[in-house]
Order: sequence, then structure tokens, then C-alpha cells
Amino acid sequence: MMQHRQNKGVGDPMIIAHRGFSYAAPENTLASIQLAWQVGSPAAECDVYLTKDRRVMLMHDESTGRTCGVDLKMKETDSEELRKLDAGIWKGQEYAGEKIPFLEEVIETIPKGRILFIEIKCGPEILPYLKEIIDQSGKEDQLVIISFNLEAATKAKRLMHKIPTYWLVGSKEDEQTKQTIPYSDDLIRIAIENGLDGLDLQNKGITAEFAREVFKHNLRLFTWTVDDLQEADRLQELGISGITTNRPDYLIKHLSDKKRRNKTQ
Repeated sequence: MMQHRQNKGVGDPMIIAHRGFSYAAPENTLASIQLAWQVGSPAAECDVYLTKDRRVMLMHDESTGRTCGVDLKMKETDSEELRKLDAGIWKGQEYAGEKIPFLEEVIETIPKGRILFIEIKCGPEILPYLKEIIDQSGKEDQLVIISFNLEAATKAKRLMHKIPTYWLVGSKEDEQTKQTIPYSDDLIRIAIENGLDGLDLQNKGITAEFAREVFKHNLRLFTWTVDDLQEADRLQELGISGITTNRPDYLIKHLSDKKRRNKTQ
């Protein structure tokens, strides 16, 4: 099974390519996922919805308008119709003809030793179909489930108890000061009560104190979406388990160079 970093000073954070290598290629396509593997990203993340005909397909938004130019709701459209759309040309002519992938196609691309984070963008209705895909993939030990939907995450963990599952939460700002509010330890309690493996939080609200509390309870702590090198350094010092980024090549090189410099000092 996948090993996650839990404490400061133990290895490096796992770099996770956000929607694939979405900085360079159209998000949530086979092109972006495969490019993430090609640049050496240890992990990639993708978003999934359940279609009208009960297929699990990649898409961040609930509809296809932003990335495909034709506005169809994922849950109200059959996969055959969705596959006719062009999910790549908006990013560049070289990506014309990229289709909205089935999750099975993406799982097939995972190289040995790499990890795919699957973000459930809908509700628990997707879970029986997701479980079937995972069971048939032969790559159960290379998959992770994440979701903002606590019910979906909790039920996923109960249904697929061997798959690491994390609850996604975004940070909040103080209305008066506009300062980011640090995360509450209540998140840790909720994760534990629901049998989850840890948290996957927006980076801004993660403090050293909160990270220590997470690790004290033997949970893992991932973060999103970080392209800034100074912020990546701060999170690494906190012992973060993994960092989701639009630019995996950029962060991988930075952390590698930093490690090399530290060895020569």
C-alpha cells in the first residue's frame, strides 16, 4: 500500500498534479494525466461525475460549457453524447479532439509506483459504480478517494475500506480583516468520527499547530493548490503529506534542487 509522509523530517511531500498537468495541458483529459506521468509526478488528481447512463467520467464542473464549449450537465447527459465533445481545443490547437475520459481509461495509464487521487464531485450515488471500476482495475493500491462531500467520503471509506480516503475542505476569511481563518481542530474530530484517513485542505489555513495536531492523531494531511515555491517550502517544513499543484514539474525540480543544496552544505 501507498506510504504517506506523516511527520516533519521524513522524506518529501508527495507532489500531486492538479487535474493532471493542467498548467500545460487541458485539465481532466488523458493528455494532462499522461503529461503528469511523463514529467515524473508521483501522483495525479482528477475529478469525476456520474453520467445519466451511470458511467464515471472526468469533469471538474457540473456542466461541460467551460472546457468543451457546449453546455451539457454531466448527470443529465449520456456518456455517448459527452464523448462527442472536444475537451481539449480550448487549451490549444494541438489538443483538438481530446475527449472527456472514462475513469477506467485514466486508471489504465497509472505507471507502477504512482498514485491517482480521484475526487468525487457529485454525491454518494456514484459509489457502487466507482467501486466496480476500482475492483476491476487491479490497481487498488494505487488509488485514493477525496471529496468535499463528507457523506460521499464517509460512505466511500465504508464501501472500499482499503482505499485511503480524505475529506476536502476549503479555507475561510474573516469578513472584517480578510485574513485567512486557521483551521479548527473540529475537522480532525470529524475525520476521526467518520473513519477517514485524514484531511486534504486548502493551504492558506494550515498552521504549524494544526498540522501537529493532525499528525498526533495519526492522520495524514494533504493540501491544495500550491504553485508558489515559498509556500511549498513552508508546507514542507510542517511535514505535509502531499501538495497538489498545477505545475508538478516546477515543484519537483524545486524540492529536488533544495535537497541537493542541503546535502552539499
